[in-house]
Amino acid sequence: MVHRERRRCGGVLIRGLARAALGVAVLTAAALPAQAAGPRALPPGTQFTPLVTSVITEPAPFRASDGRVHVSYELFTTNALGSRTPVRLDRVEVQDAQTGQVVGSLSGDALAAAANPVGDPIPGEGTDGPKRQERQDATAGTVLAGSEQWVVWLDLVLDPAASVPTALEHHLTGAVLAPAGPAPFEETVGRVPLSSRAPLRLEPPVQPGAWYASESCCGNTHHRRGLAPINGRLDVPQRFAVDWFKVGDHDQVWEGDPARLESYLSFRQPVTAAARAKVVEVQDGLADNPPPVPPTVPPIQDTVGNHITLEVAPGRFLLYAHLEHDSIQVREGDCVEPGQVLALIGNSGNSTTPHLHFQVMTTAEFFPTDSPPYTFGAFDVVGHVAPRIWDDNLGLQPTGVLPVDDSPFAGPHRDELPLDRNVIVF
Repeated sequence: MVHRERRRCGGVLIRGLARAALGVAVLTAAALPAQAAGPRALPPGTQFTPLVTSVITEPAPFRASDGRVHVSYELFTTNALGSRTPVRLDRVEVQDAQTGQVVGSLSGDALAAAANPVGDPIPGEGTDGPKRQERQDATAGTVLAGSEQWVVWLDLVLDPAASVPTALEHHLTGAVLAPAGPAPFEETVGRVPLSSRAPLRLEPPVQPGAWYASESCCGNTHHRRGLAPINGRLDVPQRFAVDWFKVGDHDQVWEGDPARLESYLSFRQPVTAAARAKVVEVQDGLADNPPPVPPTVPPIQDTVGNHITLEVAPGRFLLYAHLEHDSIQVREGDCVEPGQVLALIGNSGNSTTPHLHFQVMTTAEFFPTDSPPYTFGAFDVVGHVAPRIWDDNLGLQPTGVLPVDDSPFAGPHRDELPLDRNVIVF
């Protein structure tokens, strides 16, 4: 007979009909096949899991300018219980799927800062209201409402001397917030293989000189957390994009009147082919926006403005965006060599101040696409900018001089990606 007394199932306390909240169909002995002499054996660790997870990319390890190996991706976490049953997520541990070794973890304030409901704005980019504040109060944990989906933005930072896992799993701990009181749970879910494809090794996309790498990996930036719902699916199409700004001898990025395009050192700087490639897409004809106030958001097809897309290898494309009107010097079908001038930096599309938006894509189209990591063959780190100064607020600063500080990673770098707000010399 089926007992309706309370019992513990996978760490979650379930009472009688509460099993229905997990969508479990309870079979009676009479419903079993006649030949079944006893309970069927299940794989070890099989349990009901209040949270289910998924990823939208194949995570790929790469070296960054801090000298570490990074693995940056998104873990989508859904409360699979009923709409009236919240779940508190207390800790996320990322484990080597083969050895069980923990290679990264988030809890408390760190988890609250690295997680948000799908569709919520980037923290600090708008008013989330008291509901969001209550749900992400670090003392109460990160609480997923019933049937709600959150995204946890993961950036694993690994020792370059250690072996990189070939696959990862996620160990989640928390509690089901049932009316009778919290019911703790633990679950190990979301096994995901790491990409075995090495990141592209590229030459500079701009000419020699000092450049500010804005909105690069791997923190709370518009590129890294730019979750886009397009054609019925979610993508992070700019995960590893960088906005490049030219820096002068006195750390200035503009001088004179910030309302003039010509005041920005990046304006009309040449962009160059970062690899031997074929030109597969060219868009021109869009006017350059007057700085320094953000423009009206353009139609989706004009988001990146005048641009060039190069095909480097199967499934690997380079995007050069926000180019100057009528400055493009190549055509679709052209083959280009590393260092070849392609166009000039402008301020077209969804751009506030002149800069080059550069990234690797998995498709020739910038929407929809995935954004894999890449590295540059050689550069020097010469400084770091502590405050977040980016495209939309660059021209609103009191002066055009960046507050460049010393960097602990100053010096030459090889086969790495500059991190957010590095000032480098190509």
